[in-house]
Amino acid sequence: MPVKYIKEVLRLNLPKDEYALFGSACLAVRGLRENKDIDVLVKDELWKKLLRKYKANEKGAIKIRNVEIAYGSSNPWRDAPVDEMIDDADIFRGIRYVKLEYILAWKKKRKNAKDIKDIRLIENYLRRNKK
Repeated sequence: MPVKYIKEVLRLNLPKDEYALFGSACLAVRGLRENKDIDVLVKDELWKKLLRKYKANEKGAIKIRNVEIAYGSSNPWRDAPVDEMIDDADIFRGIRYVKLEYILAWKKKRKNAKDIKDIRLIENYLRRNKK
């Protein structure tokens, strides 16, 4: 399943080892469901560079068309090490995607009703693809 808006991310020319996609893009790349937007998690230095060019919104993220870039207060895993999630990300077609285990933990922590289906999809996928 193609990841929607991936070309928008690639047009930003971000350094490949300083960001990873997260959220629904991580499900889409594995064929679990379509993504409706695209979220990017970035390392601290890249975040600082981006803030010189773009303004963060009220959520503390940088929104560029269909791309939302997060770090710091907008990081959905405030307790998890951003650099580790990016460095340890799965790579598909040269692009880093945060591991599903992080996505699963985030969705369980959020406890949004809309995440229940995703939680089931991720858990089933992880069960089927145990290493």
